[in-house]
Amino acid sequence: MVRDNIKKEQAIAFRREGWSYREILARIPVAKSTLSFWFRGVGLSHQQKQRLTQKRIDAALRGAAKRREQRILATELSGRLALKEFKRMKNKELWLAGVMLYWAEGTKQKATNVSQGVKFSNSDSAMIVLFLRWLDAIVKTPLEDIICELYIHRSGDVAKATQYWNNHLAPLKIGPIYFKQNKILTLRKNIGDGYNGLVSIKVRRSTSLNRKITAWISLFLRQQHIAGWCNW
Repeated sequence: MVRDNIKKEQAIAFRREGWSYREILARIPVAKSTLSFWFRGVGLSHQQKQRLTQKRIDAALRGAAKRREQRILATELSGRLALKEFKRMKNKELWLAGVMLYWAEGTKQKATNVSQGVKFSNSDSAMIVLFLRWLDAIVKTPLEDIICELYIHRSGDVAKATQYWNNHLAPLKIGPIYFKQNKILTLRKNIGDGYNGLVSIKVRRSTSLNRKITAWISLFLRQQHIAGWCNW
């Protein structure tokens, strides 16, 4: 009991100096719940609270810097791998078609969303089928990693659209269906019997693949002596 009282007094003294729980636990190995119990009624000055807040901010910044460093390394690795595959690519026509399709209609990684996976969206069934063929032949993506989402207005014929896309996507099938919000006054031309919504092809666990596609786009543009585009 005496030993526990000594630990408690030390912990409270550290806390009153503005130490964080993590810092105190490193010196006094007790349960975190024990510290919470000991610190009941222990007030902190404005300066001490500021110190704790600053330490949390510093820790968050260190974590962000480490994650950024990891992303930079992962991006560099994707770039080296993309270059190696670019040099020995056999089916250059299909490779280029898929890369250009993704450049035009795919979801890219941005500074605000650096962990973006591969997502390709279009209402043209031929483009969707070609992109799926690219995923299979060039990227070697397993079918179980591909998700087909349907986006359609509530005024559309969901059953007809689902059947239409399933015929084109086979052996894949439409998975989640999302409804777009109709506007009362609309100038949309994608209505009537020819309207089957839009399909998004998503690939599970594909952040690295998205980085590789970005590198492929840059390599192609570099080969064509076109500068000014690169977000990796």
